[in-house]
Amino acid sequence: MSVAYHCCSNNPGFCILMPTVTPEENLLLKRYFPLFLIVGIILNMPGLWLDIMEPDGALYATIAKHIVLHNDWVNLIGDGHDWLDKPHFPFWMAAISFKLLGINGFAYKLPAFLFWLAGLRYTFLIVQYLFRSAAARLAVLIYTVALHSTLANFDVRAEPYLTTCILAATWYMLHIYNGKHWIHIVLAAFFMACAIMTKGIFVLISVGGGWLIFLVITQQWSQFTNYKWWLMLLLCFIFILPELYSLYVQFDLHPEKMVFGKTGVSGIRFFFWDSQFGRFFNNGPIKGKGDLSFFFHTTLWAFLPWSGVLVAGVIYFVSNRHKIKGLSCVLYGNTVLTFLLFSLSKFQLPHYIVILFPYFSMVTGNYLLSINNRRALVLLQKFQTGLLLLVEAIVLVLLYYTRIPNGQYAAGITLLLVLIVTIAPVRDTLLKLIVHGYAAAAVVSVFLFLFFYPFLLQYQSGREAARYLKDTTLPVAAYQSFSYSLEFYSPGEVRLINGPASLEKYLTNRPCYLYTTPHTADSLSKAGYRMEVLCKPAYFRITKLKWGFIHHVTRNDVLEERQLLYIKH
Repeated sequence: MSVAYHCCSNNPGFCILMPTVTPEENLLLKRYFPLFLIVGIILNMPGLWLDIMEPDGALYATIAKHIVLHNDWVNLIGDGHDWLDKPHFPFWMAAISFKLLGINGFAYKLPAFLFWLAGLRYTFLIVQYLFRSAAARLAVLIYTVALHSTLANFDVRAEPYLTTCILAATWYMLHIYNGKHWIHIVLAAFFMACAIMTKGIFVLISVGGGWLIFLVITQQWSQFTNYKWWLMLLLCFIFILPELYSLYVQFDLHPEKMVFGKTGVSGIRFFFWDSQFGRFFNNGPIKGKGDLSFFFHTTLWAFLPWSGVLVAGVIYFVSNRHKIKGLSCVLYGNTVLTFLLFSLSKFQLPHYIVILFPYFSMVTGNYLLSINNRRALVLLQKFQTGLLLLVEAIVLVLLYYTRIPNGQYAAGITLLLVLIVTIAPVRDTLLKLIVHGYAAAAVVSVFLFLFFYPFLLQYQSGREAARYLKDTTLPVAAYQSFSYSLEFYSPGEVRLINGPASLEKYLTNRPCYLYTTPHTADSLSKAGYRMEVLCKPAYFRITKLKWGFIHHVTRNDVLEERQLLYIKH
């Protein structure tokens, strides 16, 4: 394989580094692309039917649930009070889905999954446009089964929406640059606005930063006065007016509301400054610590099974950066700027990195097609084989120590998958690399979604308690222990009780339900309340796993008990 340049005669700025693949390799990628894509999408689907995970996913679902129950599309309510953290767009999407499909976990996750599917399409279009179809196919296949992308389709937050909106805005901006029809201006502005209404104003850096780098490097100063870009920004501002209106009505019109422990909080100021730049400079209401290396080591596990190839690709393109020209600078610029922004921020969470996965996939796929040293490709393929065996070993060890139900079937499926792909007569090195990467993804997906997560989710005690709420007319409250999954899966709303006085007042409405701790239940029983213990679900915070929980011998020692009480007249 070799590398060639491609330039448009009518646009000298459109000149890019392009991999040249052999006809045989191109044919193999084209032939097996639909099969791999279908398998990859299937591997992402089982999580749609699993319960929503606490805390963030279940919290966001309850906010969307409140929108539907009260038909209030302006005010976001979470934790029983006005909620000011994320913008409205993901909650609006989930609420629309609830309207159509009912309030349930599948309906919450489905729109995010559909956005993710659209993101695969936009990834293909962008890479095909800038490079060629072989690179586009490979980038899509890599992105489809990147680990944290798959996890984001199960534990849904804002990232599936944000990622696709950024990709869509980038795609239509490419057409604006090349003088296409005005509809692309509208669509670019619309998707950019949706991205902003998903995560905040920093999205402008992730979408437009690479464009600034590209235009400055190529000295296309006339583009800065091109009316199309300014029209796009104007339309973007118009499209975010529903968000600004909602924030103004909920917060700016009500300075008496207590938000972040103080009054006089402006929702619009939070949206434009505190939500993003306040976190970045650590002077806003939501603070963190920050670690420059956090997203480096996060990427190493989050982008599995491709992180090793990604590291090699980054090294390759950094050492050959003088060959990167034209519109590919936009993608690389957006990637570097966003990664630096995340790394320098004081508030960091692993799922933030997901929005860069399409770009990582472009780098990785482009690198694999650019390798002109067959020995290097063979080494990468052997690395993928070693990774597959390592994943197999980790899964089998976890099955041994956790002793989850039906673990023997999980072990059998894992061994069978690895055996099949290791003895399969795949001669092409690149194809073998992809096969072993997908096998590793399949082992992880089957283990997590068919066995491990169903086992973990039973320790979301709120969800277990919600199954016993038969009488939908009675009030439900939580005291001394609150659960977002209880709030979401309950037929109606769940009241959060903060003190003994509030509890006593709530109990005057007997009969009622109360989700609480055994200590509180004993106290109520001694106080003379007539009640029935409907269930005693075990509780553990499953998003922060510890060895004491994983090991079946010590698991009971770290579990806590919750109780759902039916308090009678």
